Amino acid sequence: MDAIRERCAGLDIHQETVVVCLLSGPLEKKPRSVTETFGTTTRELLRLQEWLEQQGCTEIAMESTGVFWKPVWNILESTCTITLANPQRIRNMPGKKTDVKDAEWIAKLHRCGLIEGSFVPDEPIRDLRDLTRYLRKLKQNATQEKNRIHKILQDANIKLTTYVSDLFGVSGRALLDSMVNGEVLDVHEVRKLVHTRLKMKVPSLVEALNGRLRLHHRKMIRRHWDHLQYLESEMQTLEAEIEELVQPYMKEIELLDTIPGVSTDAAASIVAELGTDVSPFPSEAHLASWVGVCPANHESAGKKKVKRTNAGTEV
Repeated sequence: MDAIRERCAGLDIHQETVVVCLLSGPLEKKPRSVTETFGTTTRELLRLQEWLEQQGCTEIAMESTGVFWKPVWNILESTCTITLANPQRIRNMPGKKTDVKDAEWIAKLHRCGLIEGSFVPDEPIRDLRDLTRYLRKLKQNATQEKNRIHKILQDANIKLTTYVSDLFGVSGRALLDSMVNGEVLDVHEVRKLVHTRLKMKVPSLVEALNGRLRLHHRKMIRRHWDHLQYLESEMQTLEAEIEELVQPYMKEIELLDTIPGVSTDAAASIVAELGTDVSPFPSEAHLASWVGVCPANHESAGKKKVKRTNAGTEV
């Protein structure tokens, strides 16, 4: 393998330690190897940064090991050019595996330019990405809580969903809240709680509410109901924070919003995943592959095998 870097380092990152292998020397000769081990606390990572500066090393490579690579990246990105490697693509040959050998293998690959870097956006985009991904999780959790309430109502033979299309609309929420509080819902009370066309269905709603709702059911619904309200409050707070963070990227979001089927929220999520600088992707084909919307090639002996699209990213 022909070397292209005279000085570089490979990092093998773990929860408690970072093993660094530094290779240096002329390209046509065998490089000199220096191996050091550092901790993962902020003080130790700053010592690692100082050590790399003393060695004159500004080009490093490391695996994306879980989330353990992120603190290292956050500290070293200001002074080093970092290549983040996909662990599946830089596996060493089977044999005696040690942390030192892993770091040395990463350094050797990086010295020869054989590591393809993963896409890591700038810090503001990473912060925005954290918020949009968390908002997506909260929405999933809210849907799960709604489904649990639906199941409890069916268990209690409360057939509200037969007549109320959106159980968590204004009228549905009013009925649920009164029901959980143990209030007696007769025709007069139900008529005061519902709105719009549901007033025409009041007799049917009273009949649907006539089930076997026990104290156990009310307590369970209350737990899910309180959690749902908390989730909705958190989602409103997150949406306000996201709206503030996306202000510098409104031009890009407005352009994405012109695509049929892409809403403003979806456009904000795309910006949060990709950022506004797509230069790390050589072509639109590379971008489509990174997103996971194109199938992989699997051909052998002239035969093409069916290959599904990969998981891609959260775009």
